[in-house]
Formats: sequence, structure tokens, C-alpha cells
Amino acid sequence: MGDIHPSAVIADGARIGADCTIGPFCVIGADVVLGERVHLKSHVVIDGDTHIGDDTVVFSFAVIGEIPQDLKFDGEKSRLRIGARNRIREHVTMNTGTTAGGGETRVGDDGLFMAGCHIAHDAQIGDRVIVVNSSAVAGHCIIEDDVIIGGLCGVHQFVRIGQGAIIGAVTMVTKDVVPHGLVQAPRGALDGLNLVGLKRKGVARSDITALRAAFQMLKDGEGTFQDRAHRLADESDSAYVQQMVAFILGDTDRNFLTPG
Repeated sequence: MGDIHPSAVIADGARIGADCTIGPFCVIGADVVLGERVHLKSHVVIDGDTHIGDDTVVFSFAVIGEIPQDLKFDGEKSRLRIGARNRIREHVTMNTGTTAGGGETRVGDDGLFMAGCHIAHDAQIGDRVIVVNSSAVAGHCIIEDDVIIGGLCGVHQFVRIGQGAIIGAVTMVTKDVVPHGLVQAPRGALDGLNLVGLKRKGVARSDITALRAAFQMLKDGEGTFQDRAHRLADESDSAYVQQMVAFILGDTDRNFLTPG
């Protein structure tokens, strides 16, 4: 079962994977499932119907799998599913889902959740996401793969942030963010593309050029924002542009941040 400190409290029914390390004064609820080689530092609380994937590390004073911070929640069964190789730092909170949101909060693989950040009920977090210190992702948000959310940010409920986007520090995001977008300013302005991220990922120059042209079309083209997206769908054969178009034309409960 691994290395479990004698002061840890593990409820009957909890399933602990091979080679886990559970530090002093951790508390683990009866419906918790830990994968292999999960490492809980001291004073970690994990409760609810919560599964944590292999090789994830949870640092001190994190509270994972507690009930939603939602006044409509009435004790119904809901879940939290966290993938593999995540780093969940001190004082992070992640809540289970609600019936209205499908009953499940989900976090992908290889994420970094820095100290004091919050993942609310029914949020869907992709792979390789970074949420920096003291930022909050509200209920029902969708954060796609490779997104970076800077420190002291707030993401409004039901917002979608597309793959590869970056949110600058101290930003409030109340509208959807297109894939690979760059958002900054206190009320969240779409200021361009995450070119640094695209280059670091090794995206071909032709695709970056196509994305820049698409962004310009979305900014200055004729018609509504949706009209411009439909036109891009017909005019560009770049997979990255088509990804952006599909995101814009997909289902959403919010408006979009549009290029300023």
C-alpha cells in the first residue's frame, strides 16, 4: 500500500493504490480512490466520490472533493475525477459536481494548480492546464488543453476558454476566449494570439500565419462575429483556423471576447 503516516485518517472503503505516500494528518473519505504512486503531503483532505490519477502530488492543506459551493446543492451524489501526473499545490480547493451540471467535475492530466486556486463544481479542465496562484475557475466552465490562467484571475461561470489560450494576471474573464487567444486587462480584453505558446509548441509557421490572418478577419471583417467565423470556415484549410472556427460556432451560454 505504500508509506502511510500513522496519524493519517483513512475511512473504511477508501481505495489506496500501490506505492502511495500519505503524509501526516491527512484525512481521506470512504469514497476516495487514489491511483498508484499518488503522494499526499501533510494535512491534505480528500473527500466525496473523488478519484485521483497515478503519480499526482497534492500539497499541504489542499481540500479536494468537498461539496459544491452552490446553494442549490442538496446533498445529491456527484463526483470529482482528477487525471494523472497533476501537481496540486498548497490550499487548492476542487469541488464535486452538481446535478444541474452533469454531476461531475473533471480535471485532465499533467496540470499544475498553484497555491490557493479554486476549481468549482462541474468545471471541465483539460490536459496540461496551468492555473496560477489565487485564481478561481467558477462552476460549469470549460478550460481546454494547454490553457494558462495567470495569477489572481477570475473566470466567470459557464465561460469556455479554448485550447492554448493564455489569460494574463489580475484579469476577470466573463466571456468565451477563442483557442490560442491572448487575454489581458482587468475586464479581459482579447489582445491578440498566444504567439509565444504557439512557437513553443512547434506549430508550423504556415499555421501561425493563417491564425494571424484569421484573427485579423475576425477583428476587421464585414458582418457579425459569427458571420466572419462562417466565412473563415469556407476560406481557410488550416487545421488551427478550423479549430478556432469550430469553437466559435459551438454551443455556448456566453458571448465571446472579440478582437479589440
